Amino acid sequence: MSVSATPDFQSAAMLSRDQLLHLFNRFSFVTSQPDVKRRISDAVQDNQEAVAVTTAIQEEIFLEMGVDPRFGIACLGKVNMVYENDRDLMIHFYRFVAREEMVCEEAELGPEEFAERMQFQHELHEQQLEMLKHMRKFHQDNQTAIFEKLRQQMVSANFESGASIMSSEQIQEIVCGQMALETPRA
Repeated sequence: MSVSATPDFQSAAMLSRDQLLHLFNRFSFVTSQPDVKRRISDAVQDNQEAVAVTTAIQEEIFLEMGVDPRFGIACLGKVNMVYENDRDLMIHFYRFVAREEMVCEEAELGPEEFAERMQFQHELHEQQLEMLKHMRKFHQDNQTAIFEKLRQQMVSANFESGASIMSSEQIQEIVCGQMALETPRA
C-alpha cells in the first residue's frame, strides 16, 4: 500500500495523519519480524546504537511510502506539537515511541534478559494495580496523603521501580496517621 505525501502536507512541512498511522503500524509489524530483530541485535553486537538502526528502518518505511526520509524523520519531531489535540493519533504516536524503545532494549539486553525484565515489569504493574485498588477504599484526602508519601518514597529511592509500591500495612499507617491529625483534641 502506497501512502505518498501530498504536496499540501509537504509544503506545510508535516506528514498527514494517515501517513503517520501507516508509519506507526508498519514499524510495529517490521520490528516484530525475527530477521529485523536480528539485524538490530547484530548492529548492537558491532557496537552500533540500536536507535540508529531503528531510525534507518523508519527511513526505509518512508521510502516505501514515497516520502523523503529526512522530511519524515523531521516530522516525527513535530508530531506532539502539530497533532497535540488529536488524542487518538497521540496514543498511536506514544505506542510507536514505546515500541522503538522496547525494540532497542531487547537488542541491547538480549532475549533472555529482556524477557526477565518484561516479566518483572508485568509483576510490578500487577502490584501497583492491587495497591491502587486497595487505595480506592479510602477517602480522597487519605488517597492524596498516600500518593504524597509514595512520591516522597520514590524521590528518596531515586525512582527505583520497587519504590512505586506500598504494602497494605504502609497504606493503613498513613491513613491512621491522617485520622489522628483530623481528630479534634479535647
